[in-house]
Amino acid sequence: MPRTSSPVTNPVIPGFHPDPSICRAGEDYYLACSSFEYFPGVPVFHSRDLVHWTQIGNALDRPGQLRLPPGTPSSGGIYAPTLRHHDGRFWLIVTNVSGDGNLLFTTTDPAGPWSDPIPLPGVHGIDPDLAWDDDGTCWCTTAGVGQIRIDPRTGETFGERRPLWSGAPGAKAPEAPHLYHIGDYWYLLIAEGGTERCHGVSIARGRSPQGPFEPCPANPVLTHRGTDHPIQNTGHADLVEGPDGSWWMVLLGVRPHGGTPGWHVLGRETFLVPVTWSEGWPVVGELSTVLAPPPWPLREPAAPPVRDDFESGELASAWISLRSRPAENCTTKERAGWLSLRAAGESLDDPEVTFVGRRQQHVSCRARVLVDPAEGRGGLAVRLDEEHHYEIEVTPGEVRVLTRVGPFRSQVASRATAAGPVVLRIGTAVTGQVSDARQGPDTVSLGFEDPQGAFTELAALDGRYLSTEVAGGFTGRVIGMYAAAGTVHFDWFDYEPTGPDGPDRTGSAD
Repeated sequence: MPRTSSPVTNPVIPGFHPDPSICRAGEDYYLACSSFEYFPGVPVFHSRDLVHWTQIGNALDRPGQLRLPPGTPSSGGIYAPTLRHHDGRFWLIVTNVSGDGNLLFTTTDPAGPWSDPIPLPGVHGIDPDLAWDDDGTCWCTTAGVGQIRIDPRTGETFGERRPLWSGAPGAKAPEAPHLYHIGDYWYLLIAEGGTERCHGVSIARGRSPQGPFEPCPANPVLTHRGTDHPIQNTGHADLVEGPDGSWWMVLLGVRPHGGTPGWHVLGRETFLVPVTWSEGWPVVGELSTVLAPPPWPLREPAAPPVRDDFESGELASAWISLRSRPAENCTTKERAGWLSLRAAGESLDDPEVTFVGRRQQHVSCRARVLVDPAEGRGGLAVRLDEEHHYEIEVTPGEVRVLTRVGPFRSQVASRATAAGPVVLRIGTAVTGQVSDARQGPDTVSLGFEDPQGAFTELAALDGRYLSTEVAGGFTGRVIGMYAAAGTVHFDWFDYEPTGPDGPDRTGSAD
């Protein structure tokens, strides 16, 4: 239903949705994000108002499109797509850093199916971009920053990669290039400073897509480095024209919580910010957790259901697995209305573990699942990578809480339960007032419910150990179900926010 007056909450796509790339096709907007070691890869979203986004699929949803071998490390896999609409088709270019290099996919419907990959062996570097000149020449620009001409239909390259403008002299990690023809100029937008606290957005312009490029005198046009702003790590941006001819920027950022250095646990999220123009240069507006509504009707979709009953023959597009999802290990057909997971690895320490999860999108949330371990072993977990995860696991007659933090694996608690299905629960609660510089960003509680719904908490754990600042890498938390032995059955899965998305770094409300 259209709305025009309510403030907009930023991020517009919360949770682990980094490296956003956006394009417009008529009245419709589409956005794609990095997916790293998860399958299916590259979530694709649709919007009519730039504010409310609905996932319509995953571009890489077949093994032939996405090869993530068992040796693919966490934070490996699929990096930084660019999504464009040109000549009646949608084009997606992306890097698989775990073996296949740069790949290009096309479709006429961004909800899918997308084509098989077009290999780009002549394109080197991550973060590839696509831009077409007025005569139809296609330019591919990659991190570094360098450029080469390609035929996007065949993957053929022409000539040698030539360097372009790479941001401030000596700046770390010039990457995420995007090239646009706007008015009289070609604009080269890049990220620099690294994807941590020094991240920023800079821009240059020239009369040709090949340059030379003149840097904006106000660079970086957006950064929160050296500030106490509640949104940090701002960068990896993309520009798009709004429905009324105004300009907007999507970018990644994080929301740290707790004490020092501040820990972000949801990963890098997708934010929206307005852009105006002055003397031929973009001027980025204020990036805030509350955004003034844009001057056009908002189209808020129905709220997603709290519960997935697994009644459909196929899993919803929000569900992701680690590296692959073999049908023999993950099915809704073994028991009608249940998701059955067959173990492939012995624990979440194992890269081949059978796992089906969804991105955590709220700093305070609750996930519940009704699980029948049958003769197997499995449960509910919150995961950052193989070395950083908490889980509540059930076997016939026992529930226990397990943790993995770096090289240390522990059983924190256990409790005898009646045989048969049991409701497991994981909740997160964001830190309110920060009273100690060492205070973590949130508390993760793990336990189970009795048949009357009463909750027994077995452990309340510091959430900092499931944060990027501790674990490293590029991903965020994923909450989901797993099997570690035998076949484990799940009747339903609930996920819901349980409070506001928390304070800023100083402890005041966002």
